[in-house]
Amino acid sequence: MSIPKSVHKYLKDHKIKYEVVPHKTVFTAYDLAQTLKHDLGKIVKTLLLDVKIPKVSKQGKYYVLAIPASYRADFVKIKKALHASKVSIAAEKAMKKLGIEPGTLSPFASMHKTELLLDRALLKAKDAIVRAGSLTESLRMKVKDLHKLENALVSSFGTKVPGLKLQKK
Repeated sequence: MSIPKSVHKYLKDHKIKYEVVPHKTVFTAYDLAQTLKHDLGKIVKTLLLDVKIPKVSKQGKYYVLAIPASYRADFVKIKKALHASKVSIAAEKAMKKLGIEPGTLSPFASMHKTELLLDRALLKAKDAIVRAGSLTESLRMKVKDLHKLENALVSSFGTKVPGLKLQKK
């Protein structure tokens, strides 16, 4: 399954430089890092969040969270940053409603009519590898380009997982 043409067009239209990185089928950011033998801090883990913000709407709002693969989402930090009453990982049904296949969520939140929450730890990496709508291809791009492209809200949204390392084969 290749990266959708809509992703290529979106990046081309916004003059974003990127490199396609082919790999075996993977479903998680950790598996992507393991497959590519790449630093966990330079692999972007993306999660679709369902966020309830009482002052904005009674209904939930979706956000795409981008954190390093070596991190876990910190819902307390996210709630505080967004002044939310509740934060949870969106149900698979919500992903399908937005046209996203599980395991392929890209950080290109505006393509899904959502907003991007970018963990500041990613800004330490000059470039990173992101999912882009495919289980067998990802993209290498500059994190600053992603930040600018998506007008991302930057804060500390995750917590580093102690001792998480790639397995040696």
